[in-house]
Amino acid sequence: MRTSSRPPRPARDPRPQGRTAPTGPGPGPDPGGRTPDGPALGERGPRNHPTRDHRTRGLRAFGVLLTATALLVTGCSAGGSAPGGSMVAPRAGSTPEELTRYYGQKLTWRDCEPTGFQCAKLRAPLDYRRPGSGEIELAVARKEATGPGERIGSLLVNPGGPGGSAVGYLRSYAGVGYPDDVRARYDMVAVDPRGVAGSEPVRCLDGKEMDAYTQTDVTPDDRGEQDRLVGAFRTFAKGCESRSTRVLPHVSTEETARDMDILRAALGDRKLTYVGASYGTFLGATYAGLFPDRVGRLVLDGAMDPSLPARRMNEDQTAGFETAFTAFAKDCVRRTTCPLGREAATAGAKLKAFLRALDREPLQTGKPGRRLGESLAMTGVIAAMYDEGAWPRLRSALTAGIDKRDGTGLLALSDGYYERGSDGEYGNLMFANAAVNCLDLPPAFTTPAEAAEAVPAFEKASPVFGEGLAWSALNCAYWPFGATGAPQRIEAKGADPILVVGTTRDPATPYRWAEALAAQLDSGTLLTYEGDGHTAYGRGSTCVDSTIDRYLLTGTPPADGMRCS
Repeated sequence: MRTSSRPPRPARDPRPQGRTAPTGPGPGPDPGGRTPDGPALGERGPRNHPTRDHRTRGLRAFGVLLTATALLVTGCSAGGSAPGGSMVAPRAGSTPEELTRYYGQKLTWRDCEPTGFQCAKLRAPLDYRRPGSGEIELAVARKEATGPGERIGSLLVNPGGPGGSAVGYLRSYAGVGYPDDVRARYDMVAVDPRGVAGSEPVRCLDGKEMDAYTQTDVTPDDRGEQDRLVGAFRTFAKGCESRSTRVLPHVSTEETARDMDILRAALGDRKLTYVGASYGTFLGATYAGLFPDRVGRLVLDGAMDPSLPARRMNEDQTAGFETAFTAFAKDCVRRTTCPLGREAATAGAKLKAFLRALDREPLQTGKPGRRLGESLAMTGVIAAMYDEGAWPRLRSALTAGIDKRDGTGLLALSDGYYERGSDGEYGNLMFANAAVNCLDLPPAFTTPAEAAEAVPAFEKASPVFGEGLAWSALNCAYWPFGATGAPQRIEAKGADPILVVGTTRDPATPYRWAEALAAQLDSGTLLTYEGDGHTAYGRGSTCVDSTIDRYLLTGTPPADGMRCS
């Protein structure tokens, strides 16, 4: 269940992290983007995609990475109040007494790296149902408006995930790579969501345990392999529970949206101005549903549909990756270096045969103790679907794997997706991704039998990736805490105009999700980018970028249904 002519590329793949998340063995899922603070496809460093213009990669966010691709995809989420009781929240201009001390706090800013940025800590209730039972500190960063021109206010950014570090994204891209006119008139601001990076990060497994987890076979051939997959999901969930007991039950999207409103007040803004990519669109839409009267200028790029249950969301995302692979295959077969043959129609079958062969005989990678099996290879391929800028690297990696029996390139793509560092340790992204997804929606499947029964439908959506993504969607069945969210339409009646952006061949957040969200929102306006890759802002389309910039600077949205290429 989310990012060119741009200045320094974010440390991670800024692809928006969509709401499909790789949270288990195998290719998991904003869009979205990739990984919050990690390397983009191919680099270490949420998901950065190389792009044509300096803004392309940066804006596409972390969101996508965590989509349906991770081996253990945890279903995507769609808001909703927890069934266990209502959360305390301010309504229409009032602040409940229990939250007064949070809404009235003043942020203490200090200079931090890189030069020109400031950091602070924001306090919020750990549990909004019992605001007096403890609190959590959230990492916040900003880069003040540079001028010239009158300051408009604060612009909050989120790259997606869930699990992407918004602070990392701000420092590495948004704070230096957003358009000059936007940065001139807005303080650029980010807060790491609870459970992420600098905000009491969720931890689940150590490096060796995570290595084993990511290599688990997600296309089980018999009962023994099914049991091993279930065992991996259970081990992951128990690791999260034992290492992150305090924060784990309190990292839902609704709670993070409520934190954003406290931040808005602490920044002194009457309304929230926000750009969210991939999963960040779900977060932004959730905010709008909770606080429609406090919505300012909201850009939701690479949108998710909050009305979908986890199974449907994962199935849609599976189809999205197939669409992206088809585009890759058509491009590949036109080149003499394509390792998948000369016919796009048979490229998928050749790739699937290669992946199945790895299930029987993994490839050497030049890394001691690490071989490339089917799960890691599938993750590497899926990682490259987020941005067409990664296609040359994927062609090279597949050529080495298929023709030379060398898995080094695909392993590097997979490691970038999972945020695995050269020291063998993993970033927080995948852990937070699972934690948020499993709270936000009831699991896609609750038993291995249900997952097995769904395989044909997933394979219809994607002959290449369907089986692995169906089994990966089983992981939330073993989560230690029940879901507190549920699928729901978000209308946000009374909100100012909200700009929803969809890309026609987006792999992680299918275009129809953007259509659905724009239709649900009472004030939603749909902007369409006819192209490939995850999210649209900063991808190199002057039409898209100028339209979004104009909206942020003037508050004027485009005509509903506007299309760009």
